[in-house]
Formats: sequence, structure tokens, C-alpha cells
Amino acid sequence: MTVGTAISRIWPTPATGPLTDAELATLYGRADGPHLRVNFVASADGAVTLDGYSAGLSGEPDKRVFGLLRMLCDGLVVAAGTLRHEGYRAVRLSEPRRAWRREHGLAEYPTLVVVSGSLRLDPTQAAFADAPVRPLVLTRSAVEPPPGLTEVAELIRCGDDRVDLAAGLAELRRRGLHQLLCEGGPYLFGALTAADLVDELCLTVAPLLAGAGPGRITAGDASPPRELPLRHALAADDGTLMLRYARE
Repeated sequence: MTVGTAISRIWPTPATGPLTDAELATLYGRADGPHLRVNFVASADGAVTLDGYSAGLSGEPDKRVFGLLRMLCDGLVVAAGTLRHEGYRAVRLSEPRRAWRREHGLAEYPTLVVVSGSLRLDPTQAAFADAPVRPLVLTRSAVEPPPGLTEVAELIRCGDDRVDLAAGLAELRRRGLHQLLCEGGPYLFGALTAADLVDELCLTVAPLLAGAGPGRITAGDASPPRELPLRHALAADDGTLMLRYARE
């Protein structure tokens, strides 16, 4: 079934007619082994936010793919700052998407994974308090959690001065979370890139100019450039582009 604004494949082989959700899920798919996918939306001039929030850049086609990527993953990784700023709610899926997961031998819901070096987290935020699956928090060894956090989330300590992302991802995979989806923010994306942990980038390009001011989808310390070949390009009828880059 096709929902809302039509999305079509334009590269490498143009597809005739709009793509259904099942066809989109097949195009994005699940990797054969451990895999970290990053998903971002940006304006045509490279801004990561509009009026301070990413939601202003995300139209119906982006939200549709956003939901499908959540359906496909084992764990949803997000930085604490993004969790707070964007007001994350509990990670829940529609019944058809939960049914898809059951049919493919997956847990009914993906596990939320929060990356926080400071543990400045609110255990009453819906992302924790209303979570259908107990969230995990990747943090440093000596940081003390705020009252109530360990009642709603499990802490995974990896690293002393900063969160050791490679060790954290290895622990997630030891727990069976092999297919990871990172939704940001920019500093987490930059750190993952610097550690050479990014296997795939799904980038939605919104058809608008945000103007000067907002940052890019990546931030932090400089790191060497890395090749990431384009795998497909999709276009929605409203002018939105959805690009998927991935390693071999």
C-alpha cells in the first residue's frame, strides 16, 4: 500500500510508479551482519534545523521513511542532547509495523539507546517513563545517575574520559542489537564518523533554503574523509529527495 505523497526511485534504475511501504522496506532492508545506519534530514543548503528543530525540515515523505527505518532496526541510537531538545517520546510502532517485525523474527519494538557522557537525563521524560522496552544508556565509568534513572533504564559504562563508542556498540551487538539506527545529533554523528563506525547514511534533502545560521548534520573534531558510495536515490512528488549511501 502507498501512503500519502508518492515516492519513486530515480536512481540507479528508475522504477515505474510509486513505491509501496513493502518496496521501500526492501530497498532499505537489513544488512547481513552488524551495521550502523545514520538517518538525517537537511535543507537544500545544508541546514540541520529550521527554527532550531529538525522537525521543520521533515515532511510527510521523510516521516514515512523515518518510520520504516525504525521498523527495520534492532536498536535506535540517539545522543542525550537530541533526546532532550527534540522532546523524544517512547519509541512505539504501528500495529502493521510490529506485525512485520514479528513475521521477521524481531522483537516487537526496537530498543532505545541513549548516548550520554554526563547522564543529564530526566527519567520522567516519556522516552524513558513510557518505553515499551527498557532503554539502554551508554555512558562513562565514573558518572553518577540522577535519582530514578536506573529504575527506568539500564546503564552501560564504556570509557573513562568520554563514552567509548566502539566499545558501546560492541556491547550492544553482544546483546543482540546488530542493526543500529542513529538519529543524531550532529556531534554524535561526527564522533561515530571519526571512529569509522558509520556503515550507512540515509539523507533526506528538503526542497527549501534555510539561510545562514543553522549547523550541518555533523559536528565535532575533524576526521579524514571516507568514501561512502550512493546506493539509491528516491524522489517524492513534493520535491523531497531521499539518498542512501552505504559501504560495500
